[in-house]
Amino acid sequence: MNPHLFKARWFRYSILLILILSLNGCLYWIRAYQTYLQLSNFDQNFSIEDQKQFTVYFKHPILYNQDLVSLSKLQPSHIQPLTQGSRWRYIFRKVDVNQKLIQPELNFFFDLDFNAENRVTQWTFSPLFLQIAPPKFLEVSLRSLAGGEINKTKRQLHANAAAISKIHAELPQKNTVISQLGAPIDIQQQNDQEIYIYHFLLETHDIEAGYEDRALSIVKLTFDKNTHELIQMGGRFAGLKISIHYRQFLADENNES
Repeated sequence: MNPHLFKARWFRYSILLILILSLNGCLYWIRAYQTYLQLSNFDQNFSIEDQKQFTVYFKHPILYNQDLVSLSKLQPSHIQPLTQGSRWRYIFRKVDVNQKLIQPELNFFFDLDFNAENRVTQWTFSPLFLQIAPPKFLEVSLRSLAGGEINKTKRQLHANAAAISKIHAELPQKNTVISQLGAPIDIQQQNDQEIYIYHFLLETHDIEAGYEDRALSIVKLTFDKNTHELIQMGGRFAGLKISIHYRQFLADENNES
């Protein structure tokens, strides 16, 4: 073989090898981005069941269970073997300002089911979580992520509420929400709004150094002082930031014929 040709090929293969090795550590971000792209054809790639719980089904699974650990830096609370695959449960327990469990205990959970290939196939939200993220709003919020703005620096995805059809639904009332969640840690006053703050601690183990704060979920519920409606919910759950501005998704009946 021509020495110059050999050197050229060796150089190209070396560069390719270096690229593969450098990407290997962030392949989970590539799979996360591929899953995000699936949202553009939501009904083709996902389905939703809203019974006693709210479940999102992944028709063409991409993410692996270890991808979620890499992204969140947190382990699930429990792992339950299934006939084919496993179920990971993330349990969030209500705590006080010192992260001590509040009695009687109050908690909500997320379940993630994985197939035999360890790819996520469904995501289930417990009934208590649906008190602050009602099914209709949760679904439209998920759909609005398609075409949302990606903040590469903070690795956050902001929904695009303007790109979806608005819904007809009633906003949760403060009395109903508080009767389920109990007293908050703090209440902040802000013009015509009041913000109720709750702390929930994820039951987890072996937290990666430097990410201990991710186990604590600080949930902020914003209520309208005049209507007593829940108009915004925000929090970080196992490293996943969720913020829903409910009024953005409501149809304006006055403008409808």
